[in-house]
Amino acid sequence: MSGPGFLLIVVAFGFLYFVIVRPQKKRQLQARQMLSELVVGAEVVTAGGIYGRVTELHDDSVVVEIAPQVSVRVARRAIASVLPAAEAEDEPAEPEPEEPPAAENGG
Repeated sequence: MSGPGFLLIVVAFGFLYFVIVRPQKKRQLQARQMLSELVVGAEVVTAGGIYGRVTELHDDSVVVEIAPQVSVRVARRAIASVLPAAEAEDEPAEPEPEEPPAAENGG
């Protein structure tokens, strides 16, 4: 192979590594760390979009309470994220009904 052609291939692989491979490895490391630091009482979101609170931890699974007296067992790897403490405390409020605009008296 010629010098410039080989250098172009090396640069292309280097670019792909820094753009695709390296960020993916970083995300995998963060996900693995998040799952290893999971604690009972943490508010989590599953990969299926279910919000709940961790009540039990097992080697490969987690028991998540999704409603009062309703718990589900999910695979540990199905936990998509752990909610920050401030966000976990904020319960979704019911929207307040809007009042119709007041009618103006024409006179």
